[in-house]
Amino acid sequence: MTRIAFFGLGNMGLPMARNLAAAGFAVVGYDLAERARRRAAEAGLAVADEPTRALEGAEVAITMLPAGPQVREAYLGDGGILDNAREGALLADCSTIDVDTAREVHRAAAAAGFTMVDAPVSGGVAGAEAATLTFMVGGHDEAFARAKPILERMGRAVIHAGGPGTGQAAKICNNMMLGIQMISVCEAFALAERLGLAHEKLFEIASRASGQCWSLTSYCPVPGPVPQAPSNRDYRPGFTAAMMLKDLRLAQETAARVQAATPLGAEAAQLYQLFVAAGNEGLDFSAIIKMIRGDRDR
Repeated sequence: MTRIAFFGLGNMGLPMARNLAAAGFAVVGYDLAERARRRAAEAGLAVADEPTRALEGAEVAITMLPAGPQVREAYLGDGGILDNAREGALLADCSTIDVDTAREVHRAAAAAGFTMVDAPVSGGVAGAEAATLTFMVGGHDEAFARAKPILERMGRAVIHAGGPGTGQAAKICNNMMLGIQMISVCEAFALAERLGLAHEKLFEIASRASGQCWSLTSYCPVPGPVPQAPSNRDYRPGFTAAMMLKDLRLAQETAARVQAATPLGAEAAQLYQLFVAAGNEGLDFSAIIKMIRGDRDR
């Protein structure tokens, strides 16, 4: 039975780790936060009280962490994964981080003799719970071949994006599109409301016309047309506005570094900054329709 050390037991990491355990892997989780460790143990997951104990005998180490600094520390820090992982272990970082950090960790892992992939995900908490995530995987062919059977237990699409760091590149580009599209859908519904066009009718028409996109048909920002969307549960996430802002900032930082023009991405980042600064960081990112409408309680 393959033993997996899983680091990061938050809203995404815990259901991902549980799906691996349900698939028959011997999973031992770890999180810096005692509350997260306790919640994971209550959910039936084996939990270590120290990261080195999670790594004992593990053939695979998976990380699902908030940002680049945490990933760098987890792998490269004194007593980190590269210092303590079993010889020949497969390493998979499923966090969403900047491309430069991903490639730095890849290089260090290769120098230490480990096989590694960067494998950020799309699908949010619902996808993590249902094991329907999309994995965008960066790494060499051998690494992808080793990682794919494991990632498939947590998602329905595992796509090889290319060499080290390209999984993160794909995630940044994808979420920039998502942020822009969500704002466009919110603007359209806000305009339709002013024009007396019912939500259901705009959805019926646009979902079968050229305005169709995932933000409309799978994640509609107004209640009613898509029952599973966060708009039907007071915008409980899903995918928080704070996380969308993080990803849009990553896209802008990366675009500046490579001198790519992303004016709509920049505008989307500014709008989400305003929305988050108004105290909405914990709402689903589709709740930005409140700000676009001009709702007083935004």
